[in-house]
Amino acid sequence: MHVPLAGEGAGISSGAGRVLAIDPGTSKCGLALVSGEGQPLELRIVPLRRLAESLQELAQTFPFEVVLLGDRTGSGAVQRIVAAACPGARIVLVAEHLSTLRARERYFRDHPPRGWRRLLPQGLRVPPVPHDHYVALVLAEDYLGRSHTT
Repeated sequence: MHVPLAGEGAGISSGAGRVLAIDPGTSKCGLALVSGEGQPLELRIVPLRRLAESLQELAQTFPFEVVLLGDRTGSGAVQRIVAAACPGARIVLVAEHLSTLRARERYFRDHPPRGWRRLLPQGLRVPPVPHDHYVALVLAEDYLGRSHTT
């Protein structure tokens, strides 16, 4: 799944402040490339077997300096792939505690439920599609929020 956002990288030449967040998994990963101001530039879900290729493609389109990597399922294998595919990027492990629940909230903020689904209590709503890229987005937003306040 590929969601192009904010200009598709035209004229972008340096990675000034951009971060790539990854929600690692055993079969797929959510990716969120975010500007230093927190603006999502690219959201996608990629099969693990295509992760290195996707990372190299993103690095060419939107150079980035930091890769945030969730610290739970699959993080060890994904960290090795990232280190090989993006040798110049700094890898930062970030806590994923409650990120899936917060990603659901973020998903529904961008995609409000319609029809009968809007009648469900928020805690019972589950996105109708995989939302790993929103988990990565929440990780990036958390990191940027902390890095701007410290």
